[in-house]
Amino acid sequence: MKKLLILTLLLVKPLAAAPEDSLVRINSTIQKYSASQPWEKTPPLSRRGLGTLLPGNRILTTAAMAADSIYIELQSADSTKTIPAKVSAIDYEANLALLVPDAEPGFLADLQATSIGQPSKPGEEIELLQLETNGEPLSTTGTIRSMELLSTFVSGRFFLGYIVKASMQTSGNSFTLPAFRNDKLTGILTSYNSKDQISDVISIDIISAFLKDTADGKYEGFPSLGIGTTTTEDPHFRGWLKLPEDKGGLYVTRVLPKGSADLAGMKKGDVILGISGFPIDRRGYFKHPDYGTLFWPHLVRGGPAMGEKIAIEIRRDGKPMTLEPTLKKGPLPLIPSYLYDEAPPFLIKGGLVFQELSKPYLEAFGKDWATRAPLNLLDVLSNPEDYEEGRRRVVVLTRVVATEATIGYDRIASQIVKSVDGQAIVGLPELAAALKKAPENGIHTIETDEEPYQIFLDVALSDQVDSDLLKRGLPILKRLYTLE
Repeated sequence: MKKLLILTLLLVKPLAAAPEDSLVRINSTIQKYSASQPWEKTPPLSRRGLGTLLPGNRILTTAAMAADSIYIELQSADSTKTIPAKVSAIDYEANLALLVPDAEPGFLADLQATSIGQPSKPGEEIELLQLETNGEPLSTTGTIRSMELLSTFVSGRFFLGYIVKASMQTSGNSFTLPAFRNDKLTGILTSYNSKDQISDVISIDIISAFLKDTADGKYEGFPSLGIGTTTTEDPHFRGWLKLPEDKGGLYVTRVLPKGSADLAGMKKGDVILGISGFPIDRRGYFKHPDYGTLFWPHLVRGGPAMGEKIAIEIRRDGKPMTLEPTLKKGPLPLIPSYLYDEAPPFLIKGGLVFQELSKPYLEAFGKDWATRAPLNLLDVLSNPEDYEEGRRRVVVLTRVVATEATIGYDRIASQIVKSVDGQAIVGLPELAAALKKAPENGIHTIETDEEPYQIFLDVALSDQVDSDLLKRGLPILKRLYTLE
């Protein structure tokens, strides 16, 4: 009897947690600052999605669910229990976020945390989970058709993801959904095309790197080389570069100052032939042993961590060389491509409205902003290297409010500020400092890039106008940032 009892105990194993036991509803209230009137906020919006409980009462979701949030609520699958949450770590470019309870764990204590799975490959099936309105799990099986570098939140920022073929059903949540394989987390679905039945899913490779970086409580982000490139497919171009027919190569068009590549000695005109032992073809692709053909940035952002060195084989003036950059965060761009969770800086003086140029500001010109926005500002976005010298940011006189101090200037808009009283303007804090100084004649001279090229601002009159604007209901006249 004793032996039988021991055998029975050995055969009884604890049941593994099912993926649906880790699902959490997320309700976010999002409110952004207005890009064109940065002293105001846009009306609040609601977002709904699903998150996955990880050990330590951490909820993994997308950055899209948390960016610009003013309130985040976690909700049980059956929608009967809620707790407030806050952002623990977020990466807008990789579209990932970690949430934690803002108070007691509450209903999270009744759930089972999921575990991180191994990387999935093309041809493998994964399980996409949704929740019905009544809390019942809804499972869809999809097949990974290919691996690609996807841009799922911030445009122009590409990270490894799965292209999944699956016929999804409409359910009581958005398409921010966890993906599982063998009952372990393998990705996060970020979008679904119902016509083609194709989904974009952030790969577990990127998720694992994100989670590893957050482990010490100090999230650094994914590294960058800080370069611009173009292909070498044209035979005449290849001849001029002295590239052999059996070599691929990417031509370096730009090296950002103080970036990883710049500090390693890379120069404009270099040709990248290989990264970390992988040959780069003429279009910038390489052959991954498991994932197939991938674009070259994955060799920088998809594996190495911040502070690691990688080997880059280049050709300079027809001669082979090897550079070993130490990977770091990309340098601050001249034109920010996003301003999530940041209050845009601005300055109003005498009715002149000054802002720093950003892509969100250009996008405020509407759906066709790429053709409708002012040409001089679009040129900065297209050719930032022409404007970098002597600037940290590009300061723009975005509009002029008709006041006693701006008579004759009220039709001026979208002009780049070059100097104030002869002092070159590096950024908005420097502009504010220049306008604080009292010129000898009591008149500030503001030089811009377009007609009338010089704007004259009476100091005493502009101070009086500022006081009047606040009395009329304008909440604040400036929002600046501190220079480190």
